[in-house]
Amino acid sequence: MITRSLRWRLLAGAAGAIFAALAAAWIIMGYLFEAHVERGVEANLIQHGRDLVAGLTRTADGALAVDPEPFDPRFDRPSSGLYWQVNEGAVVLRSRSLWDETMTPNKTVATSGWATGDVAGPFGQRLVFVAREVSLREVAAPIQVMLAADHAQVTAARDEFSRDLGIFLVLLWAVLAAAAWAQVQLGLKPLDDVRAALAEMQGHAGARLQEDDYPAEAAPLAQAINALADARQRDMERARRRAADLAHSLKTPLAALAAQSRRAREAGAGDAADGLDRAIESARDAVERELTRTRIAAEQDSPRRPAAPIIDRLVAVVERTAAGQQVNFENALGAVTLPLSEMALMELAGPLLENAARFARARVRVSGEDGVLRIDDDGPGLSEEDAAQALKRGMRLDEAEPGHGLGLAIARDVAEMSGGALELGKSPLGGLRAEVRWDSLGASA
Repeated sequence: MITRSLRWRLLAGAAGAIFAALAAAWIIMGYLFEAHVERGVEANLIQHGRDLVAGLTRTADGALAVDPEPFDPRFDRPSSGLYWQVNEGAVVLRSRSLWDETMTPNKTVATSGWATGDVAGPFGQRLVFVAREVSLREVAAPIQVMLAADHAQVTAARDEFSRDLGIFLVLLWAVLAAAAWAQVQLGLKPLDDVRAALAEMQGHAGARLQEDDYPAEAAPLAQAINALADARQRDMERARRRAADLAHSLKTPLAALAAQSRRAREAGAGDAADGLDRAIESARDAVERELTRTRIAAEQDSPRRPAAPIIDRLVAVVERTAAGQQVNFENALGAVTLPLSEMALMELAGPLLENAARFARARVRVSGEDGVLRIDDDGPGLSEEDAAQALKRGMRLDEAEPGHGLGLAIARDVAEMSGGALELGKSPLGGLRAEVRWDSLGASA
């Protein structure tokens, strides 16, 4: 699940943090751009204001006049969004763009410099204004000069900038998210290396992680895994010894019971002897299977060899049996290597070859590839239902329907101990196919 994945958590956290940072940057940069554009508009208005102040004059009758007026076609177009106004007491001079409207600054205006700000203006417009007081004579009353521009042009510039910036930031987010993904992949690579090393340890009980191969943050994990593997190996060794000791200790009582069975049979208690023999045979089978497990486990770290020569030796033994003499064996393995020691392969393939020879009409073929072993015969085979029933876990395979049951229990145990699985199916030769498949050869080899 994604919520349980450390990789996806890191990626989601990084992508979310980057998105939040870029969104905040988008808002702040939009505000800063708007302030910058406002300052540009104010600078332009101040320049017009200086021209306006330079044109202030008195007529012959002492009336205030502006000559020449600031030049910009918008000053002559009503509600154009660019206005100027000069106040001297009750006298108001204004640009044609103001028509009959007036403007009033919303802050104190002085003679020391231009006051700037925003104000509600005529025609329902919000205005950016500049204003100051000037005097034509030292004793004359101050004259207030005010110029303004529609704030809509600032808003339009900000919106256009924000749109373009938003597209750029989305692309930048994608690039940074990809960079975060690469960073997470690189940062989690030691964990992938640990997983690969653990897979190798499954096939080699003595294998350990090389702590120096991992960064400081992952080294304690490697140390803990090695300590756990050491403890597990010690426990398995003790369990194997106990199982072997138990299996060997049972052989003497079983031999004694067999002797008692013979005496009972000689005394005429045939039925009792038969029942006792069946019980003894079952116990011996359990002991042999446990001893087989112990031998295979002891050779778990033995080197892997090509399977074909081992199969040849098994075939040479089976060919000496009554059933094997009537069958033609074909070994088509070539250079295939299987994730088994020599002893384990003999314990696995031996029962399968014996069963194939017992029920084959004339031909048995051994084939496969790395990680797969197949033994086919041209005998009667098994139905899908019988094959599935024969391989049910917890059931003795030699108690299945007549056919390829004898010896399959040991073969199945060996396959499962080595990380493989035994399957029974239809053979291309017409009989039964016994196939052992190891999903990951590298994990077991």
